[in-house]
Amino acid sequence: MMHKTKSISLLIFLLFTSLIINAQYTIKEIQTKRCFIGSSAFVLMNLDSEERPDYAQLNIGYRITEKDAISLELKTWRYFEPLGIPYGKSKSDPNENFPGFIREKGFALAYQRFLWKGLYAGFHVMNAWQDFINIKDQKIDTGFQIFNTYRIGYHVKLFKANFFIEPSLAITHRPYHTKMPTEFKKMDDKWSKFFFAEPGLHFGFNF
Repeated sequence: MMHKTKSISLLIFLLFTSLIINAQYTIKEIQTKRCFIGSSAFVLMNLDSEERPDYAQLNIGYRITEKDAISLELKTWRYFEPLGIPYGKSKSDPNENFPGFIREKGFALAYQRFLWKGLYAGFHVMNAWQDFINIKDQKIDTGFQIFNTYRIGYHVKLFKANFFIEPSLAITHRPYHTKMPTEFKKMDDKWSKFFFAEPGLHFGFNF
C-alpha cells in the first residue's frame, strides 16, 4: 500500500514546504496542551479498491517538555507484498505478492524529540500480531514481529496550536519476526528487512 505515487509525492511536498514554519512549543503551550490524539493520513489509502489495506491508527500522546513527547499508537492493517521491496518496478509487480495477505494488529511505543524549531526525530517500536490469509481468504497461520520506525519530520502547529500535522520520512526495520508459512517466507526472504524513505503524514489535536 505504501507505493502509491500520488500519495508519496504529496507527503514529500508537505515535508519540504513546511520547513519554513516555526513550530516548536513554548512552555506556556505545554502547560495547557500536554496531551494529544491523532492518526495517520495513510487511512486515506482505504479509498483505493485495489489491495485496500483496511488501515486504522489511533495515537495517544503526552508532551513531557517543550522538546520531548511520548505516545502510544494502536494500529491495524493488511499488506499483500513484502515490506522490504524498494521503490522501482518490483514494488508494483504482482508477481512479488504473497499468496494472499498478512493482517497485522498491535501497538507501538514512540518517542519524539524536537531538534530545531519544528524539526524532530522519532523512534517507534511496534509489537505486531499477524494472521496469514491465503488466496481463498482462509487464515492458515499466525505470527508476531517487531516493527521499528526511525523517523525525521517537521511538526506544524495549526489554529493556535490546537491542531498539528507532521509530514515526515522514515526508515522502517523488522529486527525480529516468527517463522512465516513457507510460501510467504519464500517471497519475504528475497528482500531486505529495511525500507528507506517511507513518507508519513500524522495529524492530531492538542488538549
